[in-house]
Amino acid sequence: MTGSMMGATVEQFNHAKSQMGTLKEDPGNEAKLKIYALFKQATQGPCNTPKPGMLDFVGKAKWDAWKSLGSVSQEDARQQYVDLIDSLLAAEGPAVAAQPTGSAATFDTLLVSTEDNITTIRLNRPQKKNAITVEMYNEVIKALEQAGKDDSVITVITGSGDFYCSGNDLTNFTKIPEGGIEQMAKDAGELLREFVKAFIDFPKPLVAVVNGPAVGVSVTLLGLFEIVYATERATFHTPFSQLGQSPEGCSSYTFPKIMGNAKASEMLLFNKKLSAVQACAQGLVTEVFPDSSFQTEVATRLKAYAKLPRNIVFFPTYTCGCISRPTFKFSASLLEIQRNQPRPQKKIVDLHKSGSSLGAISKHLKVPRSSVQTIVRKYKHCGTTQPLYCSGRRCVLSPRDERNLV
Repeated sequence: MTGSMMGATVEQFNHAKSQMGTLKEDPGNEAKLKIYALFKQATQGPCNTPKPGMLDFVGKAKWDAWKSLGSVSQEDARQQYVDLIDSLLAAEGPAVAAQPTGSAATFDTLLVSTEDNITTIRLNRPQKKNAITVEMYNEVIKALEQAGKDDSVITVITGSGDFYCSGNDLTNFTKIPEGGIEQMAKDAGELLREFVKAFIDFPKPLVAVVNGPAVGVSVTLLGLFEIVYATERATFHTPFSQLGQSPEGCSSYTFPKIMGNAKASEMLLFNKKLSAVQACAQGLVTEVFPDSSFQTEVATRLKAYAKLPRNIVFFPTYTCGCISRPTFKFSASLLEIQRNQPRPQKKIVDLHKSGSSLGAISKHLKVPRSSVQTIVRKYKHCGTTQPLYCSGRRCVLSPRDERNLV
């Protein structure tokens, strides 16, 4: 089954309805009442029938369940219905593989689709609160690579069920390889590096649609998204220090830039959980929506964004002064050199002074030519290669050049 952009399509709704008949176990009265209520809301809208009599216990229970949905839109009810059926099916067996539109790739832990120029990557382990396994890490990397090459304008990441993502699946740390814990830590570090790099290198605008609580790496990555929309019941928690871990996803850089050092430290070092409203006030979230209209309002906006000119939308960081993924791409390239060569910035300047061209330096050190050019300009005009420092009162470097030297 393929995930829609935001609200489920009628085809997906009908497919979920047919899938309900394949359930092997009785989901229980509470779940069945919710299924009934969401079906009625999705097909007829808000409850508009008279309340059954006191002796009609079954009818009254159904009516109460339907009535409790209030003004939830038919689109949101369809999506909730699909998510509920998916979660019940997933609880009985492995997640259903998704077939991306126009692609041969399949995923076991994701639902990937392209519709209205929007590619949606939906984390699909609702029974585990979308906890990230090693398999899901690799599939997200693959899905981002695929989305970066398709014809869509923007890419959305969201979750199935009532959670956005609950962070790492703890089973990731129970499978000790032959090399022992040291080898496991090394493998995990490489995988995390590739995972974060996939977000940094992504060529299109990324939008996070946070449909519920978010924990750990799913929160720290938000600084790499262009837009973060959240439902009012979403929360944001980074409990690293209490688990003996350190923040990842560039958050030690992005969070202070977004919310200031004090607020970032409170969250990353001291495990403060933020509500959606608090996260919005601190700049981590773009906007918060009522849960009842969340999917519909966000879908409307994203469809409008997807109609914007591609050549402008693809390069937002060149037209505004916000934190940009190219900044991290620059920093990552320097860090990669630094692993094998001491003082890479000095090496670039020394090679330039010896007469080497920018292209030759770039090829020799395997660093982007634009990064080489920025460092050389910094040296020529400021007499130093140190970041964010100028020895003269005037520096011809633009603020963007200065920022890229972080």
